[in-house]
Amino acid sequence: MKMKKTLVAALPLSLAAMGAYAQSSVTLYGIVDTGIEYLNNSKGHSFVGMNEGIWGGERFGLKGREDLGGGTAAIFELENGFNADNGAMQKAGVMFNRSSWVGLTNDQYGTVTAGRQYTPYYNLLAPWSPTNWLTGALGAHPGDIDNLDTDYRVSNSVAYKSPTYRGFTFGALYAFGGQPGSVSLGQSWSLAANYKMGAGGIGIGYERFNNATEGGGAWSASSTAYSGTGEQGNTGITAGYQTAAAQSRLAVTGGWQFSEQFDVSASYSNVQYIAGANSLFRNTAIFNTAGLVLHYHPATVWDLAAGYAYTRGTRANGITSPASYSQFNLTQLYSLSKRTRIYALEAFQRANGQTLIANSAGTAVAVGGAVANIAEANSSSNRNQIAVTVGINHAF
Repeated sequence: MKMKKTLVAALPLSLAAMGAYAQSSVTLYGIVDTGIEYLNNSKGHSFVGMNEGIWGGERFGLKGREDLGGGTAAIFELENGFNADNGAMQKAGVMFNRSSWVGLTNDQYGTVTAGRQYTPYYNLLAPWSPTNWLTGALGAHPGDIDNLDTDYRVSNSVAYKSPTYRGFTFGALYAFGGQPGSVSLGQSWSLAANYKMGAGGIGIGYERFNNATEGGGAWSASSTAYSGTGEQGNTGITAGYQTAAAQSRLAVTGGWQFSEQFDVSASYSNVQYIAGANSLFRNTAIFNTAGLVLHYHPATVWDLAAGYAYTRGTRANGITSPASYSQFNLTQLYSLSKRTRIYALEAFQRANGQTLIANSAGTAVAVGGAVANIAEANSSSNRNQIAVTVGINHAF
């Protein structure tokens, strides 16, 4: 869930003379979020400790807009993630890891942006994402395998988003791989569209991330899908496929507002880790996920939600009992004000089947429970995991 509070910065005196021609503004915004987390099994032990960014990823950012006339404006966004528990940056050595882009927008022709940004796949499917009310930390689909949370940002990219016409919006993105002698190595691209009308809506999107290493292998830091510390989409759920030549995702999300108090959203995704000549696995690994979220708003200050998701892999690479994950989520949110809320979240996951060990040539092991985006280091030593968090979130 994204909350923002606008603070219009004073323009430097050197720009005052331009006031007659253009109106400019800069917005400072951010989120601070921290809580106490309990895991019943973290590598065989119970765990109680602080965790940050549970309801909304902690961030601070700047947005700017300058009207250029004729309905056109120049825009930019710089956004950094951080950890309020210890003050560290979310990605060491990457100051604006969440976004850093600049572009032009026009109400009639649409918006073009260039830099590090989310794909249209995420942006246009997000209105019905499971993480809107279940959060990404505990409610994302296992390992955020289908990128319906906010984990994936693409560098070196140019994106276009159309104006909304009769409820339809379209988006496209291309990210340059920048590899001499090859256009495809390291590149990323995405197409998506959604339709909103009345109480309902639906979105469909596709994205593909190519490795910058010929034929697959260790994911290269020069790939546009590189996060600053490693390959995006590489979690305990998919660690055995981190030498893929490419990742692709196709997803559909949608929802319906039955009343002011009650709405439902659903999602389906097909995710593929595609093998190449240098991959440590030989067959494309496919994961299908379906999810449902029920959201109830009984009073102005209360939001309640419940969700279920099921993820299943396919038989490939010597695995005859594919990995599967059943996950149940509950949310209770109480708003103290427009900027501040307290929340409680509960999740249970049961895992079955086998998966591949990271950096191995086809070594299969039994999967362990790993709720949503919980790190591999905190996954369960058996098939079950329970996670509970109580926290506070403040937006400015």
